[in-house]
Amino acid sequence: MTGEKQAMTPRRVRVCYFNTWAKELEAAAAYVARVPAIDLAPLVTNPHDAALLAKARLDCDWYGENTRCFATLDHPAIEFLPAWVCGVTGVLDVARAPREAEEERWLITMGQQPQALGPAGPKVFELLARTGVRHLFYAFDEASRGMACFNAIAPHLEVLIHDEFPLATAGRARLKPACRVLHRSWVANVVPFAVPFNEAPEEKILFLGSQLGLTPHRERQIAFLQKKFADRFTAIHDHSLAVAARGKMNRYKVGLCPEGRKFATPAMARAHTDRPFWSGCLGLVPLSEDSQAGGRLQELHEAELILRYAHGDLKSLAEQCERALAMPNDARRKIYEHFNRHETVGPVVAEAIAATRPALVPG
Repeated sequence: MTGEKQAMTPRRVRVCYFNTWAKELEAAAAYVARVPAIDLAPLVTNPHDAALLAKARLDCDWYGENTRCFATLDHPAIEFLPAWVCGVTGVLDVARAPREAEEERWLITMGQQPQALGPAGPKVFELLARTGVRHLFYAFDEASRGMACFNAIAPHLEVLIHDEFPLATAGRARLKPACRVLHRSWVANVVPFAVPFNEAPEEKILFLGSQLGLTPHRERQIAFLQKKFADRFTAIHDHSLAVAARGKMNRYKVGLCPEGRKFATPAMARAHTDRPFWSGCLGLVPLSEDSQAGGRLQELHEAELILRYAHGDLKSLAEQCERALAMPNDARRKIYEHFNRHETVGPVVAEAIAATRPALVPG
């Protein structure tokens, strides 16, 4: 094969997503199809605790949606083979399973989930690397500081996408020179354009919070907005919003998304929750407090892809709510198109893989 033909031939890549709600290695599409029917009672510490089971369902479904995103990866330079998913019991099979011709294999881990392997984790990731499995770690929290196994797995990473700035010195030093490191916050775990754009949403503001973030500061904002906007305002502040319910949220015009309680530490000052991102993907106008200086949300604000209000300033909050409610459809569609094309986990991961050098694969 000539060099020119090689350059024109897409890389053949298979990804496997490490999901601690999964078990054995299996096809990602099959796993996603059965997620709603998984019995979670045997998987929680107290199966008689209804609130715990509800949170487990939200978490399982959220990671299931990640799996769906990785099962639909797309990039012009890559032929993505059918994706896999595995949990702790199936992770070694990622190395053992037969490969197709020219198949390049990647394991994707996220958040704090590599810790689920316990003391065996560093050896497992070393074995996978030695058998030609490349490792992409999307660390959307303080992994280099708060994940005990980070320094041990760092030498085996091909791609690290992270929120922290800067990375902890010891962890950064353990990364190999060829590791592709991207400082980028968490985005939406939404399949691009899965939810259609609503040309005529209700002229209402949807507050998207959580019980953990329902501080006196947030309660003050909610009370203010309820009084000012009356039936044009509705608040969701349970643990989270069910994945299955997200698509229905495009009935609202504005998504008010607080930034989250844990992003006040110096290393996470540029970070945020994912809610503004999947709100944008649903066609809502994302509105967020500027409680942290700079960062990704400020960049999007300057590009008129997100609106921000001054921290603790109720007058500013009201003004930005009115501005968002008045936003015309062409501006809303610009937001919707941008977030679906550039701010979802699938395209971010696919581009990161495409930007690495092709691996030497057997066959």
